[in-house]
Amino acid sequence: MADLLRTPLFELHRELGARMAPFAGFELPLHYASGILAEHRFCRESAALFDVSHMGQIRLRGPDAEAALERLVPTDLRGLAVGRSRYTVLTHERGGILDDLIVGRDPDGLFLVVNAARRGFDLAHLRTHLEPGARVEELAERALLALQGPKAAEVLGRLVPQAIRLVFMEAGWFDLEGMRLRISRTGYTGEDGFEISLPAEQAVGFARRLLAHPEVRPAGLGARDTLRLEAGLCLYGHDIDEDTSPVEAGLAWVISRRRREAGDFPGASVILAQLRDGPPRRLVGLLVEDRQPVREGAALYQPGAGPVGRVTSGAFGPTVGRPIALALVAAAHSAPGTRLEAEVRGRRVALVVTPLPFVPHRYVRARPGENR
Repeated sequence: MADLLRTPLFELHRELGARMAPFAGFELPLHYASGILAEHRFCRESAALFDVSHMGQIRLRGPDAEAALERLVPTDLRGLAVGRSRYTVLTHERGGILDDLIVGRDPDGLFLVVNAARRGFDLAHLRTHLEPGARVEELAERALLALQGPKAAEVLGRLVPQAIRLVFMEAGWFDLEGMRLRISRTGYTGEDGFEISLPAEQAVGFARRLLAHPEVRPAGLGARDTLRLEAGLCLYGHDIDEDTSPVEAGLAWVISRRRREAGDFPGASVILAQLRDGPPRRLVGLLVEDRQPVREGAALYQPGAGPVGRVTSGAFGPTVGRPIALALVAAAHSAPGTRLEAEVRGRRVALVVTPLPFVPHRYVRARPGENR
């Protein structure tokens, strides 16, 4: 793994006994000594700390930044208030997804978090289409930590009390003993939690401070994947890609009403036609009626008939207590309750289409005393 990149927390991971693995060009912790199952459960019950510094952090500045970025996505960004964030997708002219990302509105511009495997592509794409009207700056000197779980707010509040006033998809800048932290109440587990952007040279010290609390344990890529799968959250390059439209992926909600009416985003003719007539296939959840997980790439069949789709992500769901999967299947076979079969090691395994998410999200959407 000599050619892989390393995050600022690499030596801390080794000190904590992590088993390292390649992911998106980085050497990252797959799990620690306790194992994936324990890390998954601890996140659901308490708080887990993930190193997500491999994700791309990008700042957009300039008077044309919002309008320029809006021309690349189907989401309304000009109505985004300072401190608020929105999930969206970059689309191309055939209606497929180039990447999914979070866009936040800071006082001095937009703050983007993009997928690690697409950061180079995204930077080039943004610079080609946004500059010189907007300035695109990669924040390579900043690390990113994710504190996730029902006790995340309690722990973070001991260090940065003001941060726990944030609600889901809200962010702010905070000072802590000389550290400039950008904290957003977001995450990739379906649990309440925070993502903390901070200077790379201060990341290890801050991570140690969080891990010093008994409510917090480190977690790796394995638990992050099973947690996001139970939450029904897409992974780029697996459940969504350049050949998947937002409508097929169940992400039509990112297409705001104004943008639907204007049809002024890449791939609008394809995407709006799918909104009107229905897509040819849909991303669905599957419960596996077997103890054997059904992995990515497994072909799916209508019982007694031909193929109808393929599994895009699959694993054992620790909270669900059985194997689960995401899959792209023909729209005619995507209704909840539909029975399908998967080809696994030369035999057919039964599955049933089920609504997403497998485990309810526990995001905090209102401050105490507020109703939203």
